[in-house]
Amino acid sequence: MVCHCRGCQKFTASAYSLTTMFPRESVSCTGDLIRGGLGAGGKDHYFCQSCLNFIYSQIAGAEDRINLRTSVLDDATYFEPFVEVMTDEKMSWATVPVRHSYARTPASPEELLALMTDYKNR
Repeated sequence: MVCHCRGCQKFTASAYSLTTMFPRESVSCTGDLIRGGLGAGGKDHYFCQSCLNFIYSQIAGAEDRINLRTSVLDDATYFEPFVEVMTDEKMSWATVPVRHSYARTPASPEELLALMTDYKNR
């Protein structure tokens, strides 16, 4: 997923952030993590305590999954962006080849489930 919101732009010092969603129980981290960043709106962000790299976000109401920063993976090329959100805040020159695009975010749990199903079936 690509997020174009101003918070992610500021947070990553880039035009957008890249996130890969995983079931919470499928991810483990070694080392110590600390919470920080712009955790507004029910989002908690976690960083490596040693190097301060941004590792993942946890969204309130979605405790069964985490949004892992794609760039921390050994092979990030496997996870091509599939959806972009917050396009109403994107930089005019930022283009990303995605299958789904939202001015804000998916409007309902059903819409999110449909996206996940489409991703699984791609």
